[in-house]
Amino acid sequence: MRALDGARRRALRDGDRQIDTAHLLHSLVEADPGAAAALGDADRRARVLGYLVQRSIGYGLRWQRSVEDTGATLPVLRGADTAAAGWSPAAAAALAGAFDRAAHRGALRGDSRVRGLDLLAALAVDRDSRAAEVLRRAGVDPGALTARIEHPSQQV
Repeated sequence: MRALDGARRRALRDGDRQIDTAHLLHSLVEADPGAAAALGDADRRARVLGYLVQRSIGYGLRWQRSVEDTGATLPVLRGADTAAAGWSPAAAAALAGAFDRAAHRGALRGDSRVRGLDLLAALAVDRDSRAAEVLRRAGVDPGALTARIEHPSQQV
């Protein structure tokens, strides 16, 4: 998934110790048109990206040199040591959640490839994550976003 590579590059460029959920959200919104569209209209997407861009010039400075740990259960991510691999506990939990969503869909419909919407839903589920904070500040309710992704045919 291109969003993972983008998140790694973004964290490295920003001088952050770990890849966090905001890095994942930023790269996902830029790399995946379906995930970007799920956020809503163009103004809302622009607000989300605006907050994410500001993280390196002020908004996210309080996050620098700290580990994002929301209390999310740190899963084993395909046998990898997520902390050693550079993922925050919350980002690792979101990645595992995306794999779980894809596996569940695969069991139901035979399509188990992880998609951007799987990761976006997993990012929004952890309401204490940096990604969820950015979404809320930009006017996107993480719970409503998850519900829209879970039930795309229903207006939530």
